[in-house]
Amino acid sequence: MSITSTDTIAVRAGIETDTQHGAITPPVYLSSNYSFAGFDEKREFDYSRSGNPTRQLLGQAIADLENGFGGIVTSSGMSAIFAVLQLLKGGERVLAPHDCYGGTFRLFKSYAEKGLIEIDFVDQTDSRALDDALAKQPKLVWIETPSNPLLRVVDIELISKKAKSVNAIVAVDNTFLSPIFQKPILLGADIVVHSTTKYINGHSDVVGGAVVAKTEALYEDIAWWANCTGVTGAAFDSFLTLRGLRTLDVRVKRHAKNANLLVDYLSDHPLVEKVYFPGLTSHPGHYIAEKQQTGFGSMLSFKLKGDVEDVKSFLSQLQIFSLAESLGGVESLICHPSTMTHAAVSLEEQAIAGITQNLLRVSVGIENIDDLLDDFDRSFNAIGSQKLAKKLAV
Repeated sequence: MSITSTDTIAVRAGIETDTQHGAITPPVYLSSNYSFAGFDEKREFDYSRSGNPTRQLLGQAIADLENGFGGIVTSSGMSAIFAVLQLLKGGERVLAPHDCYGGTFRLFKSYAEKGLIEIDFVDQTDSRALDDALAKQPKLVWIETPSNPLLRVVDIELISKKAKSVNAIVAVDNTFLSPIFQKPILLGADIVVHSTTKYINGHSDVVGGAVVAKTEALYEDIAWWANCTGVTGAAFDSFLTLRGLRTLDVRVKRHAKNANLLVDYLSDHPLVEKVYFPGLTSHPGHYIAEKQQTGFGSMLSFKLKGDVEDVKSFLSQLQIFSLAESLGGVESLICHPSTMTHAAVSLEEQAIAGITQNLLRVSVGIENIDDLLDDFDRSFNAIGSQKLAKKLAV
């Protein structure tokens, strides 16, 4: 029987695959190496850097969710991106979004500074800028939608078609939405990348990544480089991530439900300058998101009315939202992108991307929504009182 529903694929990943004892949950294979059947008779696995049964189950499960041929599990989201970069020959060009994740920006820029690649960071929502960059014949077009941290949305299908016209490979970072809410390969992408640290695992206790390839040829190429450079993931990390994957569908839907209610609250708050969330009809990318996504996710950003001191005061009053990097765990997190996730990006480059000092990014967890709203209320009331006291003192 061929299973196509994502919730069932996620739950059943690896279940009842043990042929030795009939274990329902697959065992974790911690062995670093495997015996040969005989002289020059290698079994399916010989050394865990090149292949591991637990890691293979996870990679194939993510590939099945993304409608790809196969998945390579890596040690982190950044090593997944690094593995994709190995497809390029020296001096070939990459077209990337100007507002991509800070770690991605740093890696691409550093590669370019070493002369290993050419790079163009472009506002991919600007069709003229995008077409001008594509005219330079990039080998790899990198897409991040929604973007981090301003949740910009670009049309994957349209960009993929344009990229294919110049024979470029299209890779999409799908970390923010997961395959539950977006399937880039079905929209024309060749590669999907995840930081499995985030929603795929969902419990903030494993760092990992994954690359899903649309075709066997791409899969074999990336897998070769992952083995060659040693960026493949560990067995126990894969075991934990596979366990997290089984609740992906129910988790992300609860995340999204909470996010929608928090967005409604923030949109009406007098101390909020602007809310960035594709689910809002006022969001510039709303209708593209509606077309290519099955949900709007649970990442949002907002600008506080005030300066850095107001941001510090707001954050200091929070009791439930944790001030931390990362996202996608069951717990709610908040971060200041300028000094945290995008600290590797210069202030000038942050300004170009639209990252300001009063911007806060929120990963909405699955706690009781009333508790989350009360937590924000308490912080807003505190800074509101401080602003009033300052005004009266003048």
